[in-house]
Amino acid sequence: MLVASLDGFEVAHVAGDVEGRLGVMAWQGQKLDLLIGGALTAEIAARIEQGSLGGFLGQHRPATGDVLDVSAYRHGPHVLVELEPAAREGLPVALVMDRLAASVAAFERTGTLPSLCESAAIEFRRLTGFDRVMIYRFLEDGSGEVLAEDRQEDMHSFLHQHFPESDIPRQARALYLHNLARVIPDVAYRPAPLRPAWTSAQPLDMSDCSLRSVSPVHLRYLANMDVTASASFSIVRDGALWGLVACHNRTARSLTYDLRATGRALVGALARQIKNKEEAEGYRQRIRLRSFEDDIVKLLSREGALAELLSHHLDELCRMMGSDGVAILRGQKLIKRGVCPGEPEIRDLATWLCSRGGEPVFATDRLSEPYPPGASFRPAGSGVLAITLSVDDPWILLWFRAEQIEVVNWAGNPHKSGDPGGPLTPRASFAAWSETVRGRARDWSLPETAAATRLRAALLEVQQNRRLRELNRQLTKILQDKDLLLQQKEFLIGEVNHRVQNSLQLVSSFLAIQGRASDDPALNAALEEARRRLTAVALVHRRLYRGDQLELVDAARYIEELCADTFAFMGQDWSQHLTLNLTPVLVSTDRAVTLGLLVTELMINANKHAYGGAAGPIEIELIEDRAQLHLVVADKGVGKASPAKGFGSRIMEGLVAQLGGELTYGDNRPGLRTLITMPMQNTAKT
Repeated sequence: MLVASLDGFEVAHVAGDVEGRLGVMAWQGQKLDLLIGGALTAEIAARIEQGSLGGFLGQHRPATGDVLDVSAYRHGPHVLVELEPAAREGLPVALVMDRLAASVAAFERTGTLPSLCESAAIEFRRLTGFDRVMIYRFLEDGSGEVLAEDRQEDMHSFLHQHFPESDIPRQARALYLHNLARVIPDVAYRPAPLRPAWTSAQPLDMSDCSLRSVSPVHLRYLANMDVTASASFSIVRDGALWGLVACHNRTARSLTYDLRATGRALVGALARQIKNKEEAEGYRQRIRLRSFEDDIVKLLSREGALAELLSHHLDELCRMMGSDGVAILRGQKLIKRGVCPGEPEIRDLATWLCSRGGEPVFATDRLSEPYPPGASFRPAGSGVLAITLSVDDPWILLWFRAEQIEVVNWAGNPHKSGDPGGPLTPRASFAAWSETVRGRARDWSLPETAAATRLRAALLEVQQNRRLRELNRQLTKILQDKDLLLQQKEFLIGEVNHRVQNSLQLVSSFLAIQGRASDDPALNAALEEARRRLTAVALVHRRLYRGDQLELVDAARYIEELCADTFAFMGQDWSQHLTLNLTPVLVSTDRAVTLGLLVTELMINANKHAYGGAAGPIEIELIEDRAQLHLVVADKGVGKASPAKGFGSRIMEGLVAQLGGELTYGDNRPGLRTLITMPMQNTAKT
């Protein structure tokens, strides 16, 4: 190894037989180009400028005749250059690529994860030539398991054996994630120190270096396994260390840079295939669960109590999650099917689940750890998957998985350790050691917990839809009852209107008979005036109490229609003389009656006094002014500014008083302008 400064490429430290390999005696302070050649030094400078320095640069042939592979890495203000013997008989690139493609094709042909790992062990052993190759996977608790193995027949087998987390501590895993390929050619090697010794306060980081020495503890660990040489390739899935390809040899053996590069490419292909296989398995499981979800939701969408429907499909729920038993607790009612704890134990468990704040989905394959009372029903319910639908009125759906007693084969006793306060020492024995694990069930997979989450949402949605349908039914019933009441009201209004119209018609006919029987002109005129007012009242009543009128009336539209009816009564010549300026205003029905009588009376007065019974211009305005309503009726006739106090005037004053308004007469120049101002009261704009 050569350690040179970044700014001038002057060599300050070396390690290993630099003098013998490079054939130089004076190296300290020398430029890199004098030691490894100008072309490689220029390549280092170019990669530093590009920010891509880190890895293989090429080969160097010093005066000694050796062929050396050269790699370089940057650490702070230093450049670390590694030189190692190149392969004596390097394979052609085309042949290497062809073999790599064949190995990748073998990976792709496998259908399951176990068969993929078996193929990978064979391919890596063919590539490296090591005596034993294992595919090692890290488990959730930090321990590891050998999933596949290819070895010489006389080699010890570690297939399906477990290794404790302490065998590969977390700091070592960080290095495996950082450096994908590491080789120890001989556990009996003698480390080569830096010359001169490193004295800087900042230690030199050699994490990227392939020739970096390893921990003596790890070397002793390998020796205890009867391993002389080892190599490892990191299996990285989605940025996390999934496992290792571990290679062991009983005799010293190295891997040249080209074999390590091929191994890194091959382990990358293996990691992609592992991801594909796991995702394919997860996809198949999700499709199966989706099918169950759709069927169950379809069944639950039928009429009937939701909890009751669920109780009829416990077998489907059990098969959906692959559980041994299932239970539903709703209030005080509990139903269960299959292998389940007893009723008191389930109720206590439900109380504990509710005390966790109504956690929507709870899943564990070792219930007795978070819930110690679960140890009492461990055989029937070591694994629990629960969805909480309601906490106030407890409604919980629980799946149970029975205890699965497992015999775990360890490569040595994992519970034996040295003095916790003493120095770190490797494990001395790898003899097979069995341990019986209790209190655990089959783990709930991510697709299963995701399916439980979706099922919970679907159940709540079904329940909400049921409530909405019930509310809609109640609302429809209320609306139907209201429509019936409205129909009855309209019928009564129509009946009242019919009776009133008949009564007014009878009175009018009686007055006509009285007039024909009298020879007194004054009496006949009075009777005729009374008949005209009765007819006007009938028009107002008929217009207002039509079947489509309710509590509020649009006063503008009402006056417009009333005028049309009144002109039909007074004669069609009047219609061409009418001018309307009406603001749409909603008024109550009782006020509309009074307002209509006022308009009718004013038009009769204009016909009688302004134009002597002939047709003439009449202008009607309805104006809203904040809290006041103004009605104006004006003519262009000979009317007086202050009409005499006759019968009609008394009627007008009485009607205005009913509205709480004020009546004012003014000169319209010519004609009379009558202004009625009244409070709005319970009115509003349309």
